[in-house]
Amino acid sequence: MSASTLTDVVVIVAVVALVLARQFRPQRIGQDRRWWLLPAVLVFVSLRQHGLLDVHHRTASVALIAGELLAGLVMGAGWAWTTKVWSESDGTVWARGTKATAAVWVVGLLVRFGVAGIGAMAGVRLGTGAMLLALASSLLVRSGVLAWRAGQIHPTYRVSAAGSPGQGWKDRV
Repeated sequence: MSASTLTDVVVIVAVVALVLARQFRPQRIGQDRRWWLLPAVLVFVSLRQHGLLDVHHRTASVALIAGELLAGLVMGAGWAWTTKVWSESDGTVWARGTKATAAVWVVGLLVRFGVAGIGAMAGVRLGTGAMLLALASSLLVRSGVLAWRAGQIHPTYRVSAAGSPGQGWKDRV
């Protein structure tokens, strides 16, 4: 195992552990515009590798990477849509994974292992870059959909029946 591969495995395990540890606890969703930063770093790390494609099976390796990416996109979307999102009375938006979210994780991982198994049976050797790309696609879609969902929730604080948010009865008198 090369140093690059070992580094990638450590990055994958660390990111998955961080994401899983945070997924099932209530987590505040801020208006942070950097939700795409971690996926971008993962894409950069995956693309810096020279062995992303199997040079002896280019077409098959591209197809397997496409399968990994598709699985990652579907997993990220399923993950985001099964996450409970709500607004507190102070206007903060929160999210927490559900049992359905855990099921999406399990099915997504099984699909990814299946794609890797198909590749191994066909003799296609993919590096860890494909896994990093799939993980990045999952995180990107999940974060994007959650940011969109959070933006769709209207704050329930200080909204009067006759006025705009923040306009209390004293402001109208």
